[in-house]
Amino acid sequence: MNAPNDNTFAKRLRRWWFTPPRPGLQRLIYPWEYRHIRAFGVIRIAGGSVAAGAGLICLAYGVYGWAAFFLVLAALEFAGGYWFFTIVRSRSART
Repeated sequence: MNAPNDNTFAKRLRRWWFTPPRPGLQRLIYPWEYRHIRAFGVIRIAGGSVAAGAGLICLAYGVYGWAAFFLVLAALEFAGGYWFFTIVRSRSART
């Protein structure tokens, strides 16, 4: 009657996190984001452009600390967007 439930929350979460199946570091990407990876790549590039613009405005006004913050943020966003687009290219080459 009161048998232990084998379908625990941890097992369901692990199963959800590994669908769709993906190799290596791609497992760090949130699953919903991985399913729509091209759109999120575009969003990251757009966000990097906005952050770069904010960094350049801060540089123009001589606020170097904030400029460095926004420019580093822009570089990280551009790197993430580039990574997402390389995943899209490698995924489409396999099929």
